[in-house]
Amino acid sequence: VQLQASGGGSVQAGGSVRLSCAASGGTFSRSAVAWFRQVPGKEREFVTAIKWSGHTFYADSVKGRFTISRDNAKKNVYLQMNSLQPEDTAVYYCAADERVIQSALRLARSYHYWGQGTQVTVSS
Repeated sequence: VQLQASGGGSVQAGGSVRLSCAASGGTFSRSAVAWFRQVPGKEREFVTAIKWSGHTFYADSVKGRFTISRDNAKKNVYLQMNSLQPEDTAVYYCAADERVIQSALRLARSYHYWGQGTQVTVSS
């Protein structure tokens, strides 16, 4: 599976951004897909994930503000980010894997396929 993340940019606090993760090849419809984010000097942080079934998982820091969704026909996963805050500033990565078990969805090492990352900058 090849992943291409897009949609990042700069926004003021309180604004919204929608990220897309486009997949090609592989068996995307059976894959769990997640978004992680990373700032310089810190480890990659789990943001949200969606199983092939559509079941979703969120980090506490984004619950109620971010929404993950998927369109298997288009091989896309979307991350709608609302009420953005400066602490949401990071490079956002999408990741996918067919073999992730539910208990490991929040772990970066569970995912074999990664997109290239897209920068989101939130100014106060």
